[in-house]
Amino acid sequence: MIGPPALYHGNVLHRRLRPCLHTLRYRVFHLLLDIDRISELAARLRLFSHNRFNLISFHDRDHARNSSLRDHAEALLAEAGIVPDGGPIRLLTMPRLLGYAFNPLSMWFCHGADGSLQAVIYAVSNTFGERHNYVIPARSAAGTGASGANVLHQQAGKAFHVSPFLPMDLHYAFRVMPPGPRIAIGISVSDGKGPVMAAVHTGRREELSDRALIKAAVRYPLSTLKVTAAIHWEALRLWLKRAPFFRKPPPPPTRLTVGQ
Repeated sequence: MIGPPALYHGNVLHRRLRPCLHTLRYRVFHLLLDIDRISELAARLRLFSHNRFNLISFHDRDHARNSSLRDHAEALLAEAGIVPDGGPIRLLTMPRLLGYAFNPLSMWFCHGADGSLQAVIYAVSNTFGERHNYVIPARSAAGTGASGANVLHQQAGKAFHVSPFLPMDLHYAFRVMPPGPRIAIGISVSDGKGPVMAAVHTGRREELSDRALIKAAVRYPLSTLKVTAAIHWEALRLWLKRAPFFRKPPPPPTRLTVGQ
């Protein structure tokens, strides 16, 4: 069942296993939005705005620069060989907080008209202002999580530079419990010798209201800015640990990579 828009209180853990041990933890909050009803949501809430400044806001251009959100998502699906049929699309993302946002990862959960999950789009951004999309069909869904929810198992080869301390010859394995009362996203990064890094994002759902938004703003002050600061601080720590450094390659020639 596809629920209404929601706020997710979460924690992110990154654990590097090789060539040196390194751990990063931070707290975040995300919004789960129906991309066709964001303006309706903004009309209902005082502290949330669509394409305007507010305490919490969402701007289309942060995710789709030259088209509507739906056109953007459906074009990516079509390029990946997935035929969209106008079904609901939910976007899990960090909103702007006092006008600023940086999203290392936003996820589009693309459903068919019958409500079934067709695909997930992993929109990955780096600190160089670039973005790449990993588009993966949901047919690889298998197994259940602790709550009984279906769990997706998906994978893709790395095609986009994110960290100067990770080479390009890597492979991603995603394990995702789609949004419900809770959400859980696990990403394993491996090379030919095995796992190099693991990232886990967990969160619990709260009804989206002005009360929830003000609580989130107080609980995670300047959280979106802190994500950017944390990325650079952890990069400095890795450099001090003498982790191998890899120069940034040119961006990929296409805007998407199709996984399985």
